[in-house]
Amino acid sequence: MNNSPEPTADTHRAQPKARWTEHLHGLGPVIGLVLLCIAGTLLNGDFATVDNAMNVLTRTAFIGIIAVGMCFVIISGGIDLSVGSMAALIAGSVIMFINWAGPATGSPLMAVMLGAVLAVVLGALFGLAHGLLITKGRIEPFIVTLGTLGIFRAYLTYFADGGALTLDNDLSDLYAPVYYASLAGIPVPVWVFVIVAIVGGVILNRTAYGRYVQAIGSNEQVARYAAVDVDRVKILTYVLLGVCVGIATLLYVPRLGSASPTTGLLWELEAIAAVIVGGTALKGGAGSITGTVVGAILLSVISNILNLTSIISVYLNAAVQGFVIIIVAFLQRGKR
Repeated sequence: MNNSPEPTADTHRAQPKARWTEHLHGLGPVIGLVLLCIAGTLLNGDFATVDNAMNVLTRTAFIGIIAVGMCFVIISGGIDLSVGSMAALIAGSVIMFINWAGPATGSPLMAVMLGAVLAVVLGALFGLAHGLLITKGRIEPFIVTLGTLGIFRAYLTYFADGGALTLDNDLSDLYAPVYYASLAGIPVPVWVFVIVAIVGGVILNRTAYGRYVQAIGSNEQVARYAAVDVDRVKILTYVLLGVCVGIATLLYVPRLGSASPTTGLLWELEAIAAVIVGGTALKGGAGSITGTVVGAILLSVISNILNLTSIISVYLNAAVQGFVIIIVAFLQRGKR
């Protein structure tokens, strides 16, 4: 005998309304980005130029790539506060390796290529360490990544002896096209960002792994009852984020050709802000790569408008991003 209540007319009317509200909520970041672009155009004529748009997108690429990986971690119910320090240590390690491998191998090109591979491998290993400590060590993600935040940056400062690690000139010139070259008029970092976002979207929305990530973030206990290997999926999310940090770093190194204790400072704030501004629930369980991409661009546009105008000091960029995080978190309260 089925005792479940029959759908009523009110229920049928409420369902389309709920879907429309959810759809409108998903469009929020896009609407915000459009309004910001209109405001930026009105405030400064240089905003709506192709060169400025390319600059904004290139600046977005580093944080955007990291935010794609961060999106998986936050959807699964985790967090990573160490991505900026991780990027700094990877950058320093890659520079030291390339400076050594250039003369040692006799092939500067081979040294640069191996350095790029090393960046991704180090990111994956750091992510694996995070995943193992969180799942097998049963330590909260906040504590683990807060600890490694200090460890990564301290080791970079130690390797640099408190100063900066710099690529040798010849090797720097050879590596430069990775950041400064363009393809069809679009900078290489933007192409890489687009590819990473597409791959991330496919993994999240079209694979069993992506569904497991969302299921774990929604209700970890239920996911365990459904025979999902929660520990393995969580470890993979942190490895995925580490790989994204490695990719962003290998693109970032040729920009300045050096790494110092201030490299990657506050990148974690920008990546987390991009994810939640893009509509991903802080409590996990729901989110999208498209929203994350829009969120990353939106934050870069805010920064760009502040640079082009004198509304407030550019030194308050981090404060603006902090306010954005708090406001979005306030609006998300009570939601999954």
